[in-house]
Amino acid sequence: QVQLVESGGGLVQAGGSLRLSCAASGSILSINDMGWYRQAPGKQRELVAAITSSGRTNYAGSVKGRFTISRDNAKKTVYLQMNSLKPEDTAVYYCNAEGYYSGLYPTPFNSWGQGTQVTVSS
Repeated sequence: QVQLVESGGGLVQAGGSLRLSCAASGSILSINDMGWYRQAPGKQRELVAAITSSGRTNYAGSVKGRFTISRDNAKKTVYLQMNSLKPEDTAVYYCNAEGYYSGLYPTPFNSWGQGTQVTVSS
C-alpha cells in the first residue's frame, strides 16, 4: 500500500506564504504524476497544480504566478510553495500521486493524502 502524508498547512494573512509537503511511502517502484488539489466548503475538489516525473508542470489559472509545485524524486516528496495568498485560497489541500508499486509485476496505484487545512485571513 502506498501512503501519502501531508504537512505545512496553517493560518496565514493575505499576502503571506505557506509551503506544503507531501511524502510518499511504501514499496514504490515509480511515481509518475503528482499533484495538489483543494476543496473549499460547499465546492467540488479542484486541481491546483500537477507535476510529472520529468518536471513538467500544470497550474490552475487562479494560482499561476503565485504557486510553484516541485518534487524531490529521491525523497518521494512533492511540494507546493504558495505565495501572495488570498482569502479565496482557503481550502483543504490534498496531495495525489499515481504510479506503480512493487510486486510479482508492477502494480498501478493512485493514492491521496489525508488533507491539510489552509486558511487565509483578510
